[in-house]
Amino acid sequence: MGLDITVLALDWTELERTPRAERRNLLYEAACPEDLPWDARSEVGWTIPASPRVPWSGRYEFRDTLGSYKPHFWAAERWDTVREFAGPAPRRALDGFLGHLIWAGEGDDAPDTGLFPSDPEPWRPKLLLALPPATMPALAAHWARAEPLLGGLRETYDARAARPGGWIADFDEFAALLRQWADVVAETSRRGWGLLGLPV
Repeated sequence: MGLDITVLALDWTELERTPRAERRNLLYEAACPEDLPWDARSEVGWTIPASPRVPWSGRYEFRDTLGSYKPHFWAAERWDTVREFAGPAPRRALDGFLGHLIWAGEGDDAPDTGLFPSDPEPWRPKLLLALPPATMPALAAHWARAEPLLGGLRETYDARAARPGGWIADFDEFAALLRQWADVVAETSRRGWGLLGLPV
């Protein structure tokens, strides 16, 4: 089995107000609501609230990913290839946007938020993404600069990064995933919330 990701938008004030020992259970309730039938189909896009028990949360379901982290990983890999041949403006804008979401850039450290108590057991939430509300306007601004330049990367992507039959096989799949991340950022920023990515 591969790595999964569930992206949650959260009212950070409510999250920080929740006792640290209780946060993990609340977040997993938002990611996988207890009263959701096991065979229920997830709606693409936003579910707000993510759970009636966590009314200050939203859950985003990416189209055509089946909840897997692989498309996001491969989108980051494709960008790593394409960016060498992109002009300065799209490179700066997409580095700024993807670097906080799925592309590690120069570093690959897991987010350290202090949101969870120390856990002596080997299993603990390892966040794939942790962005407090203060980071969201800058992300939205990066996307506002990147979006009108995105189409100009098609030829470079097709020549350098297309992988027919694989995840993020062509430019259209790459652009579609980025636009979904833009939707995530826009709604989270509009609400003044923050983002977490859980490996579930």
